[in-house]
Amino acid sequence: MRNANPIILVIYVVALGWPLVVGIAAAAEPADNPIVPAGAVLELLHARQAKLTSGLTEGPALAPDGSIYFTDMPFGTGNGMILRFDPSTRKISTFTANSGKSNGLAFLADGSLVSCDGADGGGRKLVRWNLQTGEGKTLADRFQNQRFNSPNDLCVDRKGHIYFTDPRYIGTEPRELTCEAVYRLDVDGKVVEVTREVEKPNGIVLSPDQKTLYIGDHNNGGNRLKPTDPEPKRGAMKVYAFPLNSNGLVDGPRRTLVDFGKENGCDGMTVDSLGNIYLTCRSLARPGIKVIDPTGKELAFVSTGPTNQSGLFDDWKGIPSNVEFGSGTDAHSLYVTMDKSLYRIRLKTIGFHPQQAGK
Repeated sequence: MRNANPIILVIYVVALGWPLVVGIAAAAEPADNPIVPAGAVLELLHARQAKLTSGLTEGPALAPDGSIYFTDMPFGTGNGMILRFDPSTRKISTFTANSGKSNGLAFLADGSLVSCDGADGGGRKLVRWNLQTGEGKTLADRFQNQRFNSPNDLCVDRKGHIYFTDPRYIGTEPRELTCEAVYRLDVDGKVVEVTREVEKPNGIVLSPDQKTLYIGDHNNGGNRLKPTDPEPKRGAMKVYAFPLNSNGLVDGPRRTLVDFGKENGCDGMTVDSLGNIYLTCRSLARPGIKVIDPTGKELAFVSTGPTNQSGLFDDWKGIPSNVEFGSGTDAHSLYVTMDKSLYRIRLKTIGFHPQQAGK
């Protein structure tokens, strides 16, 4: 049985001119927990410095050099940013200050960065970024000649296909697609529909064997098909597993791995090398990182904020949005975007990165 001790704040004075680091002690786990070592701490690496008054950090992604790129995404006015954290120097730099409201990020095998640019004044497309020049090129912005709703999150398979979700949470731009579906951008530039058996798809990741696609259904009720339509009702807050065939397309019925009920569900997710799935739970009753095996069994839970919260969005504390593992000497580090900050926690496991598989 897990220890129910409250979250503890731990403050370190960091030498060599590095910034002050604040750690949040993870909820105590049994000594034999396969995921979280005893005394593991969520370490604060970055808190928003830009003059953006709303939104959240999102989309951590592992670059070929071991650095972590992530997004700072405002609501309403503001372009959004893509930032870079260097684990060797612990420094944050700005990759671009005009990201087109980028949300999820992922790297391809050739070292280029792909972003999901959302709505609410954003690009509503997938963009490939050249890390050397900082230039972005549109990969896809529509399906069957209709503009995407708001590309949210993505994952890449070993063949270079890009799976991505296309919900609509915010933004008054007219919607052209009547469904909120999951798509795949093939290496030849063709966009194919993977599934629409998700009410409002959000986080997405592939199993290491590439035979299962995991998708978070986070239907919080928005956004209307037309601004004049009534606000949709809240719906599914679940995590599904879809079997894939040898062509990487859905082949068989979905399985429900987690049902959050009336609580806010999962946002972003990742997998480790053993096939376990790491879910960012935006539940106000129990915010944190939930680790499950491929059957849905909970293996560990890392608390990230106070339990039983209430109030408006800006009052929420410790609500995670996405996760990503590091590599090399940093392979046991799980990076977490939370509120308007970037954290990491050292675990017993290491991540699986398809763009590095076989290298």
